Amino acid sequence: MDVVGFITQIVDRVSAENLVAAGLLFATAFGCALIAYLRTAERYSFAEFLEFVLPHEVMTHPSARADLLFYITRKAIMPFLLIPAGVTFVVAVGYATNRVLGTVFGIDQPVFGDPGPVTVVLFTLTMLLAYDLSYYLYHTAQHRYPFLWELHKVHHSAEVMVGITKDRVHPLDELMNRAWDGVIPGICFGIWSLLALNPVELTVFGINVYIMRNILMMDFVRHTHFKISFGRLNAVILCPHWHQLHHSTAPQHYDKNFGLLFSFWDRLFGTLHVPDPNEDFTFGLVDRDVADYQSLSGLYVLPLKKMGRRIVRQVRRLRGIPAQPRSGA
Repeated sequence: MDVVGFITQIVDRVSAENLVAAGLLFATAFGCALIAYLRTAERYSFAEFLEFVLPHEVMTHPSARADLLFYITRKAIMPFLLIPAGVTFVVAVGYATNRVLGTVFGIDQPVFGDPGPVTVVLFTLTMLLAYDLSYYLYHTAQHRYPFLWELHKVHHSAEVMVGITKDRVHPLDELMNRAWDGVIPGICFGIWSLLALNPVELTVFGINVYIMRNILMMDFVRHTHFKISFGRLNAVILCPHWHQLHHSTAPQHYDKNFGLLFSFWDRLFGTLHVPDPNEDFTFGLVDRDVADYQSLSGLYVLPLKKMGRRIVRQVRRLRGIPAQPRSGA
């Protein structure tokens, strides 16, 4: 099978499972909302539950409207850019790894034959670790390097969290992130497919491992106002409340809690900050032009303009050309 056919089979399988994944995602979000409500409410009623889940001041905020418009337009244009980007890059690198190592070592079939339950569990754990380390490294780079930060600011410009804020990611940023995903997870995927797995058929409880990873990280829930904590599991899993701190505008919270699923990367590299259990955060950017990011042009075009200016300044600096004064200076 050539690489195009290989990727096509994976993409078709993942697309067919999206409905199941969406159902699990909704169930997870609803369950977390109910838990958060029961923990904080003094008396219970359906009307108060709806207000807790969909507070008027949040849902009518300009940032929430921007999230909705951005979500709709992004879902419309992303299929023309890459479908689905994360799976494609990982599978492409995995296929290349499989073919190169298979040729070098003379392997054309999985070494250990059909995988059993233990093999699938080990594969799932190692892929989750590979994905999470990959994400942590790229996420750290997004905050460290100004060129990448101009794109990542789109995500941090949200001033309220409404679930779909998780998709407030510039398409170019998404593309670069998924391309980077192909390195560590892709190589890991390729090695496993060489040893014991048919990646086209690989599922856990009927769901492709890539989809399973997206469910486990609870990305929708951690981009809400629900203060969900996992208790002692926080030592291993990064709970939604800890990620919400990452979006905080408070200086002591800058560049903290970069992890996606696991919290031990932040602990290992010294970027973990544990909030008080009931601590509230103010979200957004502290930039003077933060209001410009609450429109479609601000979310799509402004980051590209700022990146372009940085490139021009860098080229001028390398060529020894004095920087031009800003207008009005």
